[in-house]
Amino acid sequence: MAEKISTRQAYGDALVELGKKNPDIVVMDADLSKSTMTAGFKNAYPERFFNAGIAEANMMGMAAGLALSGKTVFASTFAMFAAGRAYEIIRNSIGYPNVNVKVCATHAGITVGEDGASHQCIEDLALMRVIPGMTVIHPADATSTAKLLEQVAAENGPAYVRLGRLNIPVIYDDSADIQLGKGNVVREGSDHTIIACGLMVNEAQIAAEELEKEGISVRIIDMHTIKPIDEEIIIKAAQETKSIITAEEHSVIGGLGSAVAEVVTAKCPTKITMVGVKDRFGQSGKPAQLMEEYNITAADIVKAVKEADK
Repeated sequence: MAEKISTRQAYGDALVELGKKNPDIVVMDADLSKSTMTAGFKNAYPERFFNAGIAEANMMGMAAGLALSGKTVFASTFAMFAAGRAYEIIRNSIGYPNVNVKVCATHAGITVGEDGASHQCIEDLALMRVIPGMTVIHPADATSTAKLLEQVAAENGPAYVRLGRLNIPVIYDDSADIQLGKGNVVREGSDHTIIACGLMVNEAQIAAEELEKEGISVRIIDMHTIKPIDEEIIIKAAQETKSIITAEEHSVIGGLGSAVAEVVTAKCPTKITMVGVKDRFGQSGKPAQLMEEYNITAADIVKAVKEADK
């Protein structure tokens, strides 16, 4: 059975390692360091850690100032507070001047669970990918989180990294080739393609195993980089398989599904089915129950593939 680690934990561990390599990395948090896992960096490098308090917009402005002074800044809070409350500052003080701030938002999606609709951010990918020049990443596991963060730290410019609360299976081993801006084929298949991100990559793998029993061959692409998106791998899938099914723990409006559809409609039209949250707010509940309620489980992916196969 695969080891389970949350991407927020992987983020916290990666920050400590990055801090060893680069003395110009600083970390900011909005009074949630134990939850966002930035506390490890705080303990290792207290002189490079800044707690802005429960003032997320102010934190983003401070992060922009530090970046303009030559620092590589990782600014963290929950996704709802980053993409929601601080959006205008991220747009105007980080995105517009193209400064070197990495907004790393944890507790994204409905699997935050009992915190309910007010804290379940299902709009953040849409909001962040529309900001010009903003790199947008949603890793599928702990290994890819660490590898992508190292590359994000080396890139100059703004980035949004979407991280989760739940412990999820580790998909990749340490030798995996994970490249920013390049999707990863995690399973070969010839009938249909599932393009997923975040914890939905694991759900896609479960679905593919079930579909194989019924003679349906499914290709799975981990599209960890939502922007810039890997057009080449999408076009190849559109050309070689009957249809594309996207799977995300996010609204189907403006997220991964929309990003894939933009490529397909312009370059290689094919049938697309989107598995994601269908224009609803979240609600309080256990993560597994909520995934069932919002139709974003492996079973829902299986259903979408079968319908596309008709």
